[in-house]
Amino acid sequence: MSFQDPAVPRCPFDFADALEFDPSLVSLARRGPVSRIRLPYGEAEAWLVTSFAGVRQVTCDSRFSRAAIVGRDYPRMTPEPIVSPESINVTDPPHVTRLRHVTAQAFTRERVAAMRPAVDGVVSGLLSAMAAAGPPADLVTHLSVPLPHLTICELLAVPEADRDQLRDWTMRLLATSPEARRDAADAKARLRKYFAELIPARRSAPGEDLLSAMATAEVPEGEEPLSDDELAVLAVTLILSGNDTATCQISNIAYLLLTRPEECAALAREPERFPGALEELLRFIPFRKGVGIPRIALEDAEIEGTAISAGDYVHVSYLAANRDPAVFPDPHRLDLARPPRPHMTFGWGGHHCLAAPLARAELDSAVTGLLARFPDLRLDVPPDAVRWDTGTIRRFPLSLPVTW
Repeated sequence: MSFQDPAVPRCPFDFADALEFDPSLVSLARRGPVSRIRLPYGEAEAWLVTSFAGVRQVTCDSRFSRAAIVGRDYPRMTPEPIVSPESINVTDPPHVTRLRHVTAQAFTRERVAAMRPAVDGVVSGLLSAMAAAGPPADLVTHLSVPLPHLTICELLAVPEADRDQLRDWTMRLLATSPEARRDAADAKARLRKYFAELIPARRSAPGEDLLSAMATAEVPEGEEPLSDDELAVLAVTLILSGNDTATCQISNIAYLLLTRPEECAALAREPERFPGALEELLRFIPFRKGVGIPRIALEDAEIEGTAISAGDYVHVSYLAANRDPAVFPDPHRLDLARPPRPHMTFGWGGHHCLAAPLARAELDSAVTGLLARFPDLRLDVPPDAVRWDTGTIRRFPLSLPVTW
């Protein structure tokens, strides 16, 4: 196809109507499992894979490289690439294996279980402050925004005096407007410099925090320990992931449950059902817009019957894969009793989010704590009066007024 093929749809992926699913993704998925698209920024068109099987193939096939996009003006949704060239998110085996080995040691089942009291403590403090302030209250201000940021800062042992500044840099990096390019690049550089300056002290006098755990983690025999710069990029990735995913999902889950009062009441009565319900909520909620980081085909390949040429950009849609009827019957229906099946909200394959256990712990603590503390919690405005984020790649309420 030519560079400016008029048949290739332009996909701004700017749909932000509450938590309705983007109709352009529905349309593309109905055309077939692989489509040609053009995104708002970047040098070329890309393939978009929307089926569960197709996304699974691309994310597990070494012929599709994330590392190959480094230095390229790759097709994307933001004016400034969000990831740093050294990020774990744009590396391939064997380098990504080395980085993931270190990061995985910070998120073992035992370590995440040990983190849970700290998470519960942050949740309890935030809910107590909300109760003291009295109804009505904005759930976004009191819980969704501060919890993930405070939690990851607590776990990285970021000094309290620095936490607001880190939050500001993070939000600047997630903006999508064209005029935000320079500001986002500055924010990324400042975040990276901040953590690079913390790491030498954590190496020389490690504590119990995640940064110390990664700085002192064992590496496979014959491998070099991670450099200060590599560790700084990993820390930035954790800050971004925590604020991007968990912040959105706390608000989104609360919104969905509060607009379904019978199901909300049932979960409040039976909190032991929540872990299973959480997986369905994660599958169902479109917590971001469009697509993330593409890959480049290193050689000619085929995806779901579509020929891909070497050098082509390939995007995958985890959102569309989560709505694939071949895997999830009646996929556009939220069913909190749906039998659990693996979903792709935390990615798949070599770039599956290693911090997913921490995100699940945060969400479980936040939502179950909220329902237990405020059993008669309800929206304080009509659902159609809730204001939603339209200026970033995320999908979540800018405010969520509640009362009890």
